[in-house]
Amino acid sequence: MDVSRIGLGAADVSKPVGTRYIIIGAGAIGGTIGARLAGAGHEVVLVARGAHYAAMKADGLRFRAPDGEHVHRLPVVEGPDALGALRTDDVLVLTVKTQDCEVALDTWGAARVADGGTAAERLPVVCAQNGVESQRMALRRFRRVYGVCVWLPSTFVEPGVVSAPGAPLSGILHLGRYPRGVDDTVRRIAADLETARFEAPVVADVARWQYAKLLGNLANAINALSWPIAGEEAGRLYERVGAEGELVLRAAGIPYVSAKEQQEARGDKVRSAGGGGGSSWQSLTRGTGTIEADYLNGEIVLLGRMYGVPTPLNELLQRLATTFARERRPAGSLPEAELVRLAHEAVAAAGSRG
Repeated sequence: MDVSRIGLGAADVSKPVGTRYIIIGAGAIGGTIGARLAGAGHEVVLVARGAHYAAMKADGLRFRAPDGEHVHRLPVVEGPDALGALRTDDVLVLTVKTQDCEVALDTWGAARVADGGTAAERLPVVCAQNGVESQRMALRRFRRVYGVCVWLPSTFVEPGVVSAPGAPLSGILHLGRYPRGVDDTVRRIAADLETARFEAPVVADVARWQYAKLLGNLANAINALSWPIAGEEAGRLYERVGAEGELVLRAAGIPYVSAKEQQEARGDKVRSAGGGGGSSWQSLTRGTGTIEADYLNGEIVLLGRMYGVPTPLNELLQRLATTFARERRPAGSLPEAELVRLAHEAVAAAGSRG
């Protein structure tokens, strides 16, 4: 494997100019975005906690990709105090899981900016996460919020190590102002991402892409609980969980990109050999004690209750995934046959309630 040791990219040889990207949550998504931006010569700060912070502080971020393994020795902090006053050209990239957003937004939103005001008043925050809730949280605190539909296969299960198997691009990141629109800031961010092995289309309707991605993420809990899935009945469970989501979005009048439009946008640009489970599987594997199911399956459950659409399968997955995380049960430890049995019971119980 080709191993390269990379510091601050262009910042190694000259004073950094332009945007500094502060990656709040340098896990699978954040670590990949940060590593690729740094490799393209952009200034990057990584934010992490615990063993991951300690590993990157000591030995750098080990980034594994099809073009080799790269060790990025970047500034790593646990919070804004370590940076002093933030710069007016800083962009905050929020990549923690949604269940960790409120603490991160409050912490970084209160940080002071060099020539006055706070980050929440002055700086853009880019929400690059699964689901749709984090940017709503952000908009309660930050004046300038940007959403991202993240299509980025990546894995983080070992402190200090992030893997991204996608090629020839690492990922596709649709960006837009939240709740709608575009501006010069999002165009500048997209242009920087385009230099770093991403396709970054700027769209005025980023939520439409995010809701489509949400439908795909509803199966994350299945993978976390019983991965890998092999049986025919379990395969049908994927379809039925997604169908519940589609019914709910239609009842709520929420537009989303069709599967055909998604496929046309992605094409063959991010080929991936796989290598692990999805983001929820990774949370159980790391034993974090929390999982994002409340903001994936739980979003469909919430909307279903608001608009009178039964969602027994998403309710089941939300409950099971949350329990597994809280009790730190191993990823993939629920037998597939047991998951299928519980799904049948959930649907039958919903039918009996009318």
